[in-house]
Amino acid sequence: MLLSSIVCLTLTISAIVMILASFLAKKTIADREKNSPYECGFDPKNSARLPFSLRFFLIAVIFMIFDVEITLILPIAYILEITNIFSWSLVGTLFIMILLFGLYYEWKEGALEWA
Repeated sequence: MLLSSIVCLTLTISAIVMILASFLAKKTIADREKNSPYECGFDPKNSARLPFSLRFFLIAVIFMIFDVEITLILPIAYILEITNIFSWSLVGTLFIMILLFGLYYEWKEGALEWA
């Protein structure tokens, strides 16, 4: 009984805070200058859609892949204490070898060359 009343009170207070925040956060003054894009005080002359660098995109994708893979590698050190060391060592070594092969392939293909 006490738990359900605490949950109801918490939900009610949260709803009231969210409703108040939505009313107080709205900007009522909207004019042309505030709704236009800001570029160092000048009006934009060209389209905001500029050609996108494919090299930058490839480097960003490679960075994201290695970033995710690091999050997969880090728990291996913790899991080694709990489980079979041989199986996790084999899986970890295979995973790192695949990563190194992919890095070598990207380096050989020139995807890491910026210029």
